[in-house]
Amino acid sequence: MEDGKMGNATTIRAVLAILQWWGFNVTVIIINKWIFQKLEFKFPLTVSCVHFICSSIGAYIAIKVLKTKPLIEVASEDRWRRIFPMSFVFCINIVLGNVSLRYIPVSFMQTIKSFTPATTVILQWLVWRKYFEWRIWASLIPIVGGILLTSITELSFNMFGFCAAMVGCLATSTKTILAESLLHGYKFDSINTVYYMAPFATMILLIPAIVLEGSGVVSWLYTYDSVAPALVIIITSGVMAFCLNFSIFYVIHSTTAVTFNVAGNLKVAVAVLVSWMIFRNPISGMNAVGCAITLVGCTFYGYVRHLISQQATATPGPCTPRGRMEMLPLTGEKQGDKI
Repeated sequence: MEDGKMGNATTIRAVLAILQWWGFNVTVIIINKWIFQKLEFKFPLTVSCVHFICSSIGAYIAIKVLKTKPLIEVASEDRWRRIFPMSFVFCINIVLGNVSLRYIPVSFMQTIKSFTPATTVILQWLVWRKYFEWRIWASLIPIVGGILLTSITELSFNMFGFCAAMVGCLATSTKTILAESLLHGYKFDSINTVYYMAPFATMILLIPAIVLEGSGVVSWLYTYDSVAPALVIIITSGVMAFCLNFSIFYVIHSTTAVTFNVAGNLKVAVAVLVSWMIFRNPISGMNAVGCAITLVGCTFYGYVRHLISQQATATPGPCTPRGRMEMLPLTGEKQGDKI
């Protein structure tokens, strides 16, 4: 009886963690799209900068004031040698996500982001010379096919937004791969990650944002009718971005890797549906099929990775040097959206 109650409590906690993660994620995406489309604040670098600043403040309060997580100490030399390069790629990733969101619909952007597993595996194969089982490659086929079908049938296709989203996938993959080497020895959670990376990202992005978008932002402040409510929405977007990172911390500790993978793909479907209900961007039948194939492919890919991981744990043994197939790509089973 006691075990049953504990099991029910664990299930309820996992469901609540997933729901609040979905809520924050979808809210951030919808608010950002609203800022670009409805508020006519077409400045993705500035929006990203606001996110970084809010996340820096939020992480400081969470760790130093509220002490919700202990601070992971990082040597000063490692901050510049390890954290700074990660922050640079991290910054590019977030900026490109916001740039793509300005030019293409949420549904298309979210589908392209699902291409990240494929770019991660391909990068490790081409650049880092890692080799993978045929099952890994086979599991990427529906992801690639779904992305191709979605891109061909997208009614609101924009080449610049598409390229920004695709390069953003490469940046995400690069960040994931670099984390294995640069952050080796440090067990960062999502809050400590933001605590160290968001200030660096702010420093990296602040000057380009001022130079490239400063005059446009000033002009918007003078010409837009309801500036005060609009600024509240923009700052709220930054606060929600930090809350998203906090929610990732809870969902990771409340679910298994498989549940996290499935929930992550369902989250994309929820974001696509909610965005369509709000912005009513045209979606053709074949476009919806392409999106569905991509999400099913991502789920299948996660399942294959889990199977291989389980087999590797159950049957450890020596590997042949060159002909060996690497068991798993460094995609991070429990990696979520950052900022």
